[in-house]
Amino acid sequence: MDLAYLHPLYEHPGPWASVYVDTSRHAEDTAHALHLTATAMARELAGQGADDATCRAVESAIEDLRHSPDRYGRALFARAGAVVLDPALTRTPPGGSLAHWAPLPRTTPLLDLAGENPVCVVAYVNRRGADFELRSALERRPAGAVAGRQWPVHRTSSADWSERHFQLKVENTWEHNAAEIADALTVCQEETGADLLVLVGDPRERREVHERLPQRIKDLVAQTEHGTGSRLLDDDVEQVRTDHVRRRAEAELERFLAARTPDDEGRARAVESLPELLEAAREHRIAELLVRPGGPDLHRDVWIGEDADQLAVRRTELTILGEQNSWAARADDALMRAAVTTDATALALTEPGDGVLPGGLGALLRRQ
Repeated sequence: MDLAYLHPLYEHPGPWASVYVDTSRHAEDTAHALHLTATAMARELAGQGADDATCRAVESAIEDLRHSPDRYGRALFARAGAVVLDPALTRTPPGGSLAHWAPLPRTTPLLDLAGENPVCVVAYVNRRGADFELRSALERRPAGAVAGRQWPVHRTSSADWSERHFQLKVENTWEHNAAEIADALTVCQEETGADLLVLVGDPRERREVHERLPQRIKDLVAQTEHGTGSRLLDDDVEQVRTDHVRRRAEAELERFLAARTPDDEGRARAVESLPELLEAAREHRIAELLVRPGGPDLHRDVWIGEDADQLAVRRTELTILGEQNSWAARADDALMRAAVTTDATALALTEPGDGVLPGGLGALLRRQ
């Protein structure tokens, strides 16, 4: 997950209100339900020590979600009476809405609830052309179309020799249109940055388009026979997106496991103990932060200073480093701040396997 959009959260001092709102239960009483949620979240923040202005800002922002089309939910990050960032979620918060008041924003849940959101271009292919649709967890919209040659496109049933010339024209039209679709789909993928391409239509038409795609994007392609408006098509696309996320997580885990083995100079490029992680963060060496949601180290207290690279297991360590002001904060909050401010990436690993990330935190390190 690219963390750049979280930079505004670390341009101001805390404390911060972090609220995850479940908007998945759309019904006739949505406005009333959100009103109850807004009241409950404001009360929860006040009980944790949040100031009145910030509680009111969060309450108002949740009330305003009655006009939002969010399918899953929204995260709200607020301080000093203002909501600073409110990203939409791509998954429903487990356990419903929740609120935190802490020195740092609680951003780690975003890795699971808003992190991996692969974008698909769904291409509805036929003999005359194709329509493209862009899909993600948050949107579905047209992404262009291509019209090929319109005649002739159908074979005749006659076996007469006089029909051979016509049949060749049909074949040429199909081949021409498949090439046109493949070219347009390639451009669409480049312009949208889509992670995946899904071909929908007749098996032969899908195959001919796929054969004409550049090799560099063929690995992004999945195919389905279910057509427009089919619930099964929606299921297929969602499965393609889910499989993509799983494969990416597996690849990153393999990189992490390989990086734990020391190189020829005796240095490993991966760490997973909390002291090593904090040291790497102080030295700006974290390239990718890995998080296993629910791990015991996530909520362990560490000590932080005003700057993102001022963090340590014990308060006395910061004093030795020259930091006069320090606060206790959750380990995952502190490491997320360090990752964001050094342009690292982060990834949630929900199923890392036995013995991997026992504390719930790990990192791939930058090469020195």
